[in-house]
Amino acid sequence: MTTSQDVVVSEMGIGAGGAAMPGSGAAGLFACRSAASAGAMSMRQTYRDLAAAAARSANCTWAELEAMRAASPTRSRPGADVDELTAWMRKHPSALGKFEQIASASKGKKIVMFLDYDGTLSPIVANPDAAYMSDAMREAVRDVAKHFPTAIVSGRCRDKVHNFVGLSELYYAGSHGMDIQGPGSNPESVLCQPASEFLPMIDEVYKVLVEKTKSTPGAKVENNKFCLSVHFRCVDEKRWNFLAEQVKAVIKDYPMLKLTQGRKVFELRPSIMWDKGKALEFLLESLGFASCSDVLPVYIGDDRTDEDAFKVLRKRGQGVGILVSKCAKETSASYSLQDPAEVMEFLLRLVEWKRRSSAAAPPMVRPRVQPRPAAGGTDPRRRSGRPPVNPARRDRCPVVPTPPHPHPTPPRPNFL
Repeated sequence: MTTSQDVVVSEMGIGAGGAAMPGSGAAGLFACRSAASAGAMSMRQTYRDLAAAAARSANCTWAELEAMRAASPTRSRPGADVDELTAWMRKHPSALGKFEQIASASKGKKIVMFLDYDGTLSPIVANPDAAYMSDAMREAVRDVAKHFPTAIVSGRCRDKVHNFVGLSELYYAGSHGMDIQGPGSNPESVLCQPASEFLPMIDEVYKVLVEKTKSTPGAKVENNKFCLSVHFRCVDEKRWNFLAEQVKAVIKDYPMLKLTQGRKVFELRPSIMWDKGKALEFLLESLGFASCSDVLPVYIGDDRTDEDAFKVLRKRGQGVGILVSKCAKETSASYSLQDPAEVMEFLLRLVEWKRRSSAAAPPMVRPRVQPRPAAGGTDPRRRSGRPPVNPARRDRCPVVPTPPHPHPTPPRPNFL
């Protein structure tokens, strides 16, 4: 396909301009870049000098503070360089403005939707327990799921994000993809839990972190079952470095866990080769689309952890990655949307496009199956012209046992 904007972009190198969290093993964080006037730059440099001195006295490096700030902005600062933002938008144009191009790329292909939750379907809020999605957004997601296989891929505990969304017909991948469940709420619909052996350790570290961080006002530790989140959205910025030291002091005793960072949150996860990108690949396999050329995965997310999924789409050479952001960030996504309101508009347009396409398509004429006599007589199931029922295909959502390793055998496709 040749278009002015490829659906999958070339490698950009996430975090090329960011700073890594020392000791975390994480890649550099993607920064929200902007420029300011000379006066503002001078004031900012003075502030940085003072903050750096304070950081050194607290045994926390300036790189760590910069990493925390770089991962946290949600919009460009006043005085942002318009030319820089314009250049970024040319490379990652609005998915709404380029909707017809995306629709054209999806013709003759099966769309599979992957949606992050926080900052994508719901706004970022101070209290993570109050990150509710609107009823209008819920209806938009419900309509999308009527036409396309749809999965919610979140860092949240799977049960919590399921309660927020409230739609049982979706796939849910919680804990950054380490806890995947198919449509339905029964335990047998759990498809993949590659980090089950870490549960006792996660529970232990959760208790230690709660005790360790209770001296930092505003810090909140969230147990997401297979990973932990330490939110510092409500922590005074002057105490960010102190909180970082508290978290690092805990994780150093647990080498099987790794420390990463998102938007005003530290993430502690098992050190296994599994992330949102692996979850995307697993779900595509589960749906029978692992090696299909007629499938178009669409992934919409706003955080650094979503970059793993964007990279998978780029590696596959097919798919649409959409970053939700108000400012320029290093990303492997091809397109951008500014906020959940634009995400909902995109979803509604996608549903309307699908409805129009289906209405315009000619009706499918199914060939009549001619009855054939079976050996020793006539198969009574053939008398109506219907083929024999294959018992193995009766269930739309077959039971799939929890795999013992990160590369389970995929279940039977659910959307045939």
